Amino acid sequence: MRRTLPVLTGLLLFLLSLPMARAGEVSYGAVAELLGPPVQIDRLRALGPDILPHLAAIYGTADETARTDIARTFYRLGWQSPEAYVALMQDIHTGNPQLRLQVQWALGRVSGEDEVVDTLLEIMRHDDNALFRDKAACALAYDQIHLSEAQKVALYSGLIDGLSDPTPQVRSIAIQALQIHTGQTKGYVATASDRERERSIREWRRWLDNYRASL
Repeated sequence: MRRTLPVLTGLLLFLLSLPMARAGEVSYGAVAELLGPPVQIDRLRALGPDILPHLAAIYGTADETARTDIARTFYRLGWQSPEAYVALMQDIHTGNPQLRLQVQWALGRVSGEDEVVDTLLEIMRHDDNALFRDKAACALAYDQIHLSEAQKVALYSGLIDGLSDPTPQVRSIAIQALQIHTGQTKGYVATASDRERERSIREWRRWLDNYRASL
């Protein structure tokens, strides 16, 4: 027993040194220190969701490189935060491509607001940059983790509308996102003739009506 006591004492001291996730006890400074570089994501996660207002406040005063890292941190945590949503939306059209991509991916992981889906659908359909269009579709496919079933109707409806887009790339990424969500294509091929695409789109719209009716 005496031989194991130092080991147990050392373990206890280590555990006591870890940050405690008590509501209202997380300080701005403690969060800022864990942002590195490198970002200490495990220690931030251990502090719990109380860190989110501090993260959003730090984001608002940081330079673009730091904001990119914080947006990535919001993504990795996956916790809802109205403060993070407001902060990230300020950069949804930033000219910094790395920051913008991280913001597009992070938004759906911090918020279930309708505006997130609406904004990403707008980017997918109409942005001048094909990369941003593609990555918006990726965010719609994988990162809308806080949506209700009713909210998913708007997401699916927007993706189905994208199947009629005049831009072949938009049609292609829209069907990819739908397939990721539903496991179906309904025979839709982005490069098929207008007539063939319309037939598949009608099937998608019937599917959406049935989905909506089932809620």
